[in-house]
Amino acid sequence: MTSPSRRAFVTAALASVLVGCGSHRTGRADRGHPDGPAGAALPPSPPSPPAAPRPAAKTARALRRSVPVALRIPAIGVDTPVMRLGLAPDGSVQVPPITAHDRAGWYEGSPTPGQVGPSVILAHVTTGAYGDGVFRHLARLRIGDRIVARLENGTAAVFAVSAVRTVAKADFPTDAVYGDVDRPELRLITCGGPRSGDGYLDNVIVFAALSPTSPTSPTSP
Repeated sequence: MTSPSRRAFVTAALASVLVGCGSHRTGRADRGHPDGPAGAALPPSPPSPPAAPRPAAKTARALRRSVPVALRIPAIGVDTPVMRLGLAPDGSVQVPPITAHDRAGWYEGSPTPGQVGPSVILAHVTTGAYGDGVFRHLARLRIGDRIVARLENGTAAVFAVSAVRTVAKADFPTDAVYGDVDRPELRLITCGGPRSGDGYLDNVIVFAALSPTSPTSPTSP
């Protein structure tokens, strides 16, 4: 579990990069964004429940910490390496570089996939002149679709989609996405909706919970 102060920091940093997702910008914080540092100062509240029940995830056993190295989403043809994302010099979270060989990125300030808490993976919906991004079809996912995060220790964390939401960036559900949870969950985030200049007006957010079919691995201490 993250502490309230840790959660507020992660919320502020991650929310700040979503404005430039998939455009030529590289993740500089937009200080006027409602989910930026000012919004993060609010007292943390319980995470909003996803739209659908997730009974299977309640029995899933948490996995030992291991960094994700690849991500597969068979329903939308995603099979990508996963890089680590830290913080940029301005305090915002890094985003994957805009290149011809686009890939997803795991924010190393969040739990690794399979640990208790919301593990956060970001990717672009488009990559400028290079065309489609890794998460181009993220909004097509449906409840129950499988997401497989391959881990550095050779195991894999298997998740089942519990909700897919497209929301205006001005209404980003901060608590539901970044708030503490008492089981292993996954958040996939990209941009979506109509274009506005070189960016997008909305965010696509996938919520998923660890499946009991994930390999048995000792729980974190």
